[in-house]
Amino acid sequence: MTATSRRTVLAALATAAVSGSVTAGQARAAVAAEDHYASSTDLYTQLAGREGLDFGRRYRRHERLDSSLGSVFPYVRTVVMAPHGGGIETGTSELCLAIAGYHPATLAPLPGGGALHDYWMFEGLLDSGNGDLHITSSHIDDRVALSLAAGSLNVVSLHGCTSGQVGALASRPEAVVVGGRNATFKQYLHDALRAAGFQTIDGSAVPDLAGVDPENLCNRTLLGKGGQLELTTELRRSMFGTFTRAGRAGSTNEIFDAFTAAVRTAVARLEAGADQVVL
Repeated sequence: MTATSRRTVLAALATAAVSGSVTAGQARAAVAAEDHYASSTDLYTQLAGREGLDFGRRYRRHERLDSSLGSVFPYVRTVVMAPHGGGIETGTSELCLAIAGYHPATLAPLPGGGALHDYWMFEGLLDSGNGDLHITSSHIDDRVALSLAAGSLNVVSLHGCTSGQVGALASRPEAVVVGGRNATFKQYLHDALRAAGFQTIDGSAVPDLAGVDPENLCNRTLLGKGGQLELTTELRRSMFGTFTRAGRAGSTNEIFDAFTAAVRTAVARLEAGADQVVL
């Protein structure tokens, strides 16, 4: 099958699978046409036996217990995700772990305490060509990922983009596009990241990076909305002393720390809201 016919077939499958407006369906089909795999299931099927070699999955679901009849105990409200981690959108795996509260190299809880969040990531492990493992966020059907999102009030999803996708909206190439359907969360992310010195751009100005599709993994929550961060390559590269698969986790710097702390601040602010209470 030629590359052209493969894209045509994937686009047709995406259109047929989408319910909702014609505009949304056309947008999803256009993005899916660039993917080699129609869904997570398609990738896992075609690459059966290659997990740990070509790709990997990591997740953590924290145990919570409420055995009291008269008290309500804290629970995990937010899950952090990196759907295109490893070598696909480099740096997002490490950010996912740190925002969840874990050191990206040792997986030990970060010093200083603070909340520990559930996380999930899909990672490309190839020496090259990891972009072929990219699956559009609205087509991710990994059951662990979907169950984590569906059992949480909030998702913050980490992605990588290029400065070219942002274009003239950025005054410098190091920028982050803030998207998702949760307007309150978006505002908190803007506030915290800007206070830490980062350049943020609203996803509404970059439709391809807006993360507003209801089927986007970040929006598959109990509330039907979440947050998405698209970091330019230049911003991600600035967070590590060694920007390689082997070197990133052990070479994070103060820019990485400032970014993760800002996102954690926004998450904590969101979780303090009235809509975060289970009655």
